[in-house]
Amino acid sequence: MSKINSNGSAEHHFTAARRIPTPGKATVLAIGKAFPSQLIPQECLVEGYIRDTKCEDVSIKEKLERLCKTTTVKTRYTVMSREILEKYPELATEGSPTIKQRLEIANPAVVEMASEASLACIKEWGRPVEDITHIVYVSSSEIRLPGGDLYLASKLGLRSDVGRVMLYFLGCYGGVTGLRVAKDIAENNPGSRVLLTTAETTILGFRPPNKSRPYDLVGAALFGDGAAAVIIGAYPFTDKESPFMELNYAVQQFLPGTQNVIDGRLSEEGINFKLGRDLPQKIEDNIDEFCRKLMGKAGLEEFNDLFWAVHPGGPAILNRLESNLKLDNQKLECSRKALMDYGNVSSNTIFYVMDYMREELKTKKGAEEWGLALAFGPGITFEGILLRSL
Repeated sequence: MSKINSNGSAEHHFTAARRIPTPGKATVLAIGKAFPSQLIPQECLVEGYIRDTKCEDVSIKEKLERLCKTTTVKTRYTVMSREILEKYPELATEGSPTIKQRLEIANPAVVEMASEASLACIKEWGRPVEDITHIVYVSSSEIRLPGGDLYLASKLGLRSDVGRVMLYFLGCYGGVTGLRVAKDIAENNPGSRVLLTTAETTILGFRPPNKSRPYDLVGAALFGDGAAAVIIGAYPFTDKESPFMELNYAVQQFLPGTQNVIDGRLSEEGINFKLGRDLPQKIEDNIDEFCRKLMGKAGLEEFNDLFWAVHPGGPAILNRLESNLKLDNQKLECSRKALMDYGNVSSNTIFYVMDYMREELKTKKGAEEWGLALAFGPGITFEGILLRSL
C-alpha cells in the first residue's frame, strides 16, 4: 500500500502475510508501555543533576558530560523531580540513611506505571480483564510484602484466584526471564492468558556523585524509568486475538566465576551498583555459543538471517555483539532506537525493542521469520528466546 507524505511524494508500505502459530507454543498477543510524566532531554541532564545534587566539582561535571554523549541516549523519563527533592532533600545528601524514603516513593510509583502499561496492553488485546489467568510481575525497584504483584492485580481488578509470580531484583535480564516464565505457564496450562508486567525506577540508586563511586555517573547518564506489559498465550483465538510473535524456545545460562562483574548491594542509602569494565568482553567471549544453542532448535546457522531484539545495556555491548557476530549494520537498529529514546530501563527495555521490531517486521518486505531476544545481567546471566515472527 502507499500514502502521500508531506512533500507530496508517495511512500510505499509492505504488509507481510501472517504466519500460522506453531500449535502449543506461547505467543505474544499484545504489548503496552507507560512512563512517568517527566521527560528529560539528554542535553539538559547534566545541569539538572549537578544542580540537584549541589555538586561543585568541575571534573565530575565534565566527566558526566562526556558520558552523556557516549551513551547515545537522547531522551529519558524519570520519576525523580524537583518536587520530590524538595520534600526529601536528604536524597541528595551524601551518606544519609534514606532507604525508607526511597521506598515510600518507589513502591507506589512502579505499580502506577505497571498499571498504566497493563491497561494499554489489555486494551490492545481486546478481551475482558477477567480472562487473565496468571500474572508475572518483574521489578528491581521495590521492596515490600506483599509485593507489587498483589497491588497490581487488585488495581487492575483481576480475579482473586489469578496465579501470581513475583520476580525481584534480576536487573537487566528480568524482562526476558519474565517471558520465559510466562511461556512455561502458558504452554502448560491450557487456555491460560498470562499478563507479564515489568516496572522500574532509578529512585533507589539516585545519589550525589562521589569519585569513589564512578559507576554512579554511568547510571546517571544511562538509566531511565518506565514500565511495559505483554499478554502471553498459546493456541490464540484468531477471531479475537492478534498474535505477532511466537516464543519458540528459551534458554538461561550463567557464566561461572563472574558473579562480581555486576554487583548490586542494598544499604541504608539505597542500592549501590558496581560494574566491571570487563563486562562487554565477557559477553563478547560467550555470545556466539549461546546464540547457536538457541538457533540450533530451528536448524538456523546464519546470524544475518535473523532479526535481533537485544537488550541495549549500553552502546559498548551492542557494538561488541554486532562486531563479534558480524551482523549487518541495521540488525540492531531497534535496540539502538530504544536506547536512544528511553535509555536503559532495566527489565522493561526488551519490550520497547520488541515493540519497534513488531512495527519493522510488519512493513519490511522479505522480513525474517526467525529472531532472537537476548538480555544480560547479574551473574553474569544470559537470557535468550528463539522468536518466530507471525
